[in-house]
Amino acid sequence: MANSYFKFKHFTIEQNMAAMKVGTDGVLLGAWVNCNNARVILDVGTGTGLIALMCAQKNQYANIDALEIDNMAFVQAGINIENSPWNHRIVAINDCLQHFSVVASKKYDLIVSNPPFFNNSLKNVCEQKSMARHTETLTYMELIKGVVSLLSDKGRFAVVLPFDAFGDFEKYANENLLYLQKVLKVKPTPQKQAKRVLMEYGFEKISDVDEKVMVVEEFGRHGYSDEYKELTKDFYLKF
Repeated sequence: MANSYFKFKHFTIEQNMAAMKVGTDGVLLGAWVNCNNARVILDVGTGTGLIALMCAQKNQYANIDALEIDNMAFVQAGINIENSPWNHRIVAINDCLQHFSVVASKKYDLIVSNPPFFNNSLKNVCEQKSMARHTETLTYMELIKGVVSLLSDKGRFAVVLPFDAFGDFEKYANENLLYLQKVLKVKPTPQKQAKRVLMEYGFEKISDVDEKVMVVEEFGRHGYSDEYKELTKDFYLKF
């Protein structure tokens, strides 16, 4: 059973009410994304508020909107935001991207998302957890269209996905004039194939995409690679 909270170096995530607990995907995206020049950030599907809080830690000047459709997760995110050092700069919003993208009155310099996945897997008996993990509530195409309508001209969109969704997502993104700027393929161990991919998109089409591969556990169970430790050291207590 997952702990009711997860403690990071500068904030704590309470997660007893949220379907999806703190996981490697969210931590990787929050640590990897470049927040430096963003003044307005949107976290789509914030869940516990993890990535929004990581962005707030990394960029002391950004204002962040944390969008969440699930009522329980929205309440949980609000608690975590309120208990953080950055509660004056983060706002939790209880809405779906499909509606929010129509009514929002601003453009974002950075949009981040750890979206639903497991498109073809069996549904979970827990409806709340099923909503958080399956793409029926937010398809990849809907995510991309929402991002395109909310992203500023020079803005960036960063997302983490299962590696086997990379090709389809890239196709949908290109069809909507979003182009890959950099990519990180994440392998659980040196011997295994990449299981996750982190991608950053923008409206500018470039020829020299920054492409890297990272191994999480290089030296056996909990034997984390130097690259993984370096990426996450500002957040994980163990590093």
